[in-house]
Amino acid sequence: MQPGNLVAPIIVAIGVIIAAVAFAMVTTLLESADSGADLRLTRLEESFAAEAAQRARLEAEIGTLKADLARLRDEMSLIANRAPAAPAAEVAAPVDSGLSLPEDGQHLPETEALTEQMRAARERFNTGVTQPRNKTMLALLGRPREDLGTDCRTITNPRLKDLVETRQIGPVKATMLKPALDSLERILARLKEDEPDIAAKLGTAGSLCVRLIRGSTSAVSNHSFGTAIDITLQGELDPFADGTMQIGLVILAEHFNAEGWYWGGGYNREDGMHFEVGEETLRKWVEDGLIPAQ
Repeated sequence: MQPGNLVAPIIVAIGVIIAAVAFAMVTTLLESADSGADLRLTRLEESFAAEAAQRARLEAEIGTLKADLARLRDEMSLIANRAPAAPAAEVAAPVDSGLSLPEDGQHLPETEALTEQMRAARERFNTGVTQPRNKTMLALLGRPREDLGTDCRTITNPRLKDLVETRQIGPVKATMLKPALDSLERILARLKEDEPDIAAKLGTAGSLCVRLIRGSTSAVSNHSFGTAIDITLQGELDPFADGTMQIGLVILAEHFNAEGWYWGGGYNREDGMHFEVGEETLRKWVEDGLIPAQ
């Protein structure tokens, strides 16, 4: 075979070899690229999972902070309408259990100081009664009025306005919603039978007061709905959040709880003089038509 005749087969052979090498290189590169892509995809998925977990943790923390903020707003609302606290009386020796009545009777002796301070087992109270949060009050009763400020105003919400009454109930004069006043009358009637000495020395430091909580531009005071009242004994205010409460208020709390009212003595920062209608009772009043539904 002539040399010239070998050129073509040699070129073809070289082309085949080059094609094979190129194919092998491309295949290797593609496999390497696929492996790298899989690795990057895996890392991205792991990163997204970590970020999702972090987001879930942050959302949980935000939820906790919102709950704490709501609780603080509720506690602030308890003191929104309080008069300046009277100097605390000398605190008696701490009592770690609930109120202990004398063995020889169900009533406190008339000489017992009803305003004497004591430490009560607060977990004994408010069983089955839920303190309604601001959000719950607005959902059940509606906004008491649109133009809320920091000063006490009246209810203008037509749904609630027609239910507002001022009533003298024994020694207590209160302005509240009619179902709340009717309930308060039942409480004080039973108290007069069981603890006439306490019933005769009751007073009030305020009931209805439609306004915002001091320092807030949106949170409504708990006293704005006509379902809360602050009670005094012998004209004295129970000091706020000092860890003790007046003996007479501890006794009174059982009567309010029995009627479905929440006692402020159960707050982390106790407010022994504060009583408000519990969430369950409010819902029942709405269901029974005592408060018109929205």
